[in-house]
Amino acid sequence: MRAAVLYEYGEPLVIEDVPRPDPEPHGVVVEVEACGVCRSDWHAWMGHGEWADDRVPRGQVLGHEPAGTVVAVGERVAEVREGDRVALPFNLGDGTCPFCRNGHGNVCPNGLGLGFHPDAPGAFAEQVHLPWADYNAMPLPGDLDARDVAALGCRFMTAFHALVHRVSLAPGDWVAVHGCGGVGLSAVHVADALGVRVVAVDVRESALDRATDLGADETVDARDADVPEAVRAITDGGAHVSLDALGRAETCRNSVACLRRRGEHVQIGLTTDEERGEVSLPTDRMAMDELSFHGSRGMPPTRYDELLGLLSSGDVDPGRLVSRHVALEAVPERLAAMTAYETEGVEVVTSF
Repeated sequence: MRAAVLYEYGEPLVIEDVPRPDPEPHGVVVEVEACGVCRSDWHAWMGHGEWADDRVPRGQVLGHEPAGTVVAVGERVAEVREGDRVALPFNLGDGTCPFCRNGHGNVCPNGLGLGFHPDAPGAFAEQVHLPWADYNAMPLPGDLDARDVAALGCRFMTAFHALVHRVSLAPGDWVAVHGCGGVGLSAVHVADALGVRVVAVDVRESALDRATDLGADETVDARDADVPEAVRAITDGGAHVSLDALGRAETCRNSVACLRRRGEHVQIGLTTDEERGEVSLPTDRMAMDELSFHGSRGMPPTRYDELLGLLSSGDVDPGRLVSRHVALEAVPERLAAMTAYETEGVEVVTSF
């Protein structure tokens, strides 16, 4: 089967034939119908993460936002059947550790990162293996388009987990979103569905326009504004919750600085080789104003039903984030376009 393989950091992925996967006893094989192209794939392609012992090895098949149909089932799988349509989380829990059993499988110490770990080849391929399928497979209603499900991928579910599970929000609160790429726009859309007010921050007018279409009440162009000051003015004292959806030192500090007293910051974006996982913060102010700093990674597989419920209600539509359909051959080019922030919304591979 054809797949996109990482051989050299920063060099184009190689589209080549690789062996089709066989299911492990606890796993299933999924025929990929669609897979999002995410900035986390870009981080992997660039070789980032060495500072956090999280560098993707050479020889890895990338791609971690897939949806498709089960075509082979391991002998110990009890709940998933051939022919089931499923979405796959990128943070794969083993289903047995204390974190998994307590609803936090996204931080399973024995888990694997789909498309990031050599034992979990990714979904920029015709087929992908899903380990521990009874725990990780997310069954899908038959009428959901695979493209829309791929848009749920890591970005939409990460935004949902950040806003629903990691912080406390009430209708009418203000949320600031710094960086309106795929995960930032997802956060805008989810926040709007939750009934909170949203300030979207970016340096691209087109991204701010898309954020407005997805529910942002106000926007701030970071090219010509003091971002924390602008957000505090809009929100009458500061955001209740603020997300850094990009991972730059500037956006992280702006996110913390724009909070009101007892506000909550959520770090979603991963840093580049400029920050190398370290950002200096105003810790004295954070202590005096009782600001909270949260990390957020993916979403526990056991809580996908909450996200699907919101989807079924019609309050959110991840398909609205999709800006481009691409073929597998185009993945190397689309990753390169992310280097200069030349992509918008969510791009999805729909042709393998």
